[in-house]
Amino acid sequence: MGTDGQPAMQLDSTARPYRYYRNAVEKHWDPHEIDLEADRDGVADLPDPAFEGLKRSLALFGAGEESVTEDLAPLSVVLDDIADQLFITTQLYEESKHTDFFDRYWRAVIHPEADRRGQARSSPTDERWFNEPYDELFARNERAMARLLEADTPANRARAHCHYHLTIEGILAQTGYYGLTLAYGEDEPDLPNLPGLVEGLKLIRSDEGRHVGFGMAKLKSLVMADEVDPDLLRETVDDLVPLVQESLTGDDGASTEEGPGPSPSDLTGYAAAKHEQRMRQITTASEKIPDVEELTELDA
Repeated sequence: MGTDGQPAMQLDSTARPYRYYRNAVEKHWDPHEIDLEADRDGVADLPDPAFEGLKRSLALFGAGEESVTEDLAPLSVVLDDIADQLFITTQLYEESKHTDFFDRYWRAVIHPEADRRGQARSSPTDERWFNEPYDELFARNERAMARLLEADTPANRARAHCHYHLTIEGILAQTGYYGLTLAYGEDEPDLPNLPGLVEGLKLIRSDEGRHVGFGMAKLKSLVMADEVDPDLLRETVDDLVPLVQESLTGDDGASTEEGPGPSPSDLTGYAAAKHEQRMRQITTASEKIPDVEELTELDA
């Protein structure tokens, strides 16, 4: 019997990972249902350098989503709680959807625009879009996740969550998507509105709010149980942040200090504020991890 005198059930519907799982089910979306017709007209207004910058951004984030889809599997192997397993199945599914969205956008918007401009069609997997820090960041993430299969220790779990959930999703992806959403939304007069891209990015960011929250909750449990020192979290993320910054350097067509869209310093400030807030919520006993509805809310 359960503690309430009722028959014990297989699932604890009050568990945080179960609530995240249900939130994912309720907020299901299909990347192939997003209307991209207006985006095909919008990209025609981009000068060639900005068009190249947009392609680079899409390539970076599309490759990132593909990489994290592949790298999440070790975590699903070592987590033995059924609520955790339910959530991880939704995260794997969502990372796959994000990969699908960027692939579809390239096929449906980028290729036709390249044809219109008389350019050769390009590939989102071309090495020219990526630099060494970007490759190193994802290589480290892959190693951190794979290490769980070699030694499933609290420290290795903490490092895996720091690489995957706090850094790649919580800093690189969420900040980049936030910037692109502002740049190509209705409030930026100097860049075309790309409503299909903005809608897709907002849905992806909402999904990743759950992902980051899950990682935060797991890290807080490890810290509060004295299984890992908070300094391990800070040192791990601090070691990765320079790679994040170097990954995104270069002309992206929408993020210069003087040009249209949010500036690099704006995005750096956004990322730093979010990161400090999350670290405080993880390492301070009196602070709480936000509820799933708050995690998936968007302010832009």
